[in-house]
Amino acid sequence: MYTKIMVPVDLEHESTLEKAIKVAADIGKLYSASVCLVGVSASPPSEAAHNEDEYKEKLAQYAEKQSAEHGIQFDHKTVHSNDPAVELDDALADTGEAMGADLVVMASHVPRFMDHFFKSNASRLVAHTSISVVIVR
Repeated sequence: MYTKIMVPVDLEHESTLEKAIKVAADIGKLYSASVCLVGVSASPPSEAAHNEDEYKEKLAQYAEKQSAEHGIQFDHKTVHSNDPAVELDDALADTGEAMGADLVVMASHVPRFMDHFFKSNASRLVAHTSISVVIVR
């Protein structure tokens, strides 16, 4: 049913990804699908890394760790963005379409007050791509 699963990850919030990673691994095993962790990075330093090269290395290490933990190969892809806060939704949609993803599994958060006025990253993907989306809270 699924062949290519994309999992957006934010290395600054690793603790919130555990359930989504497990769901993606389970679906990947069930359908023998490839699973790719996608991180969006910018040139300026962040809490996750001092530069894009360091971010790429940390994402690769994270993918290796998840592969060993869940018994399925996690690929990884870093996407450059000049301003992830503004461009994240489009970057994820474009990346999912370009890689031929037929499923996105992404972690969500408990809605906060402002979430009632602004759409989430997941709702943007649902509304603007043909890719199926599973949101894990």
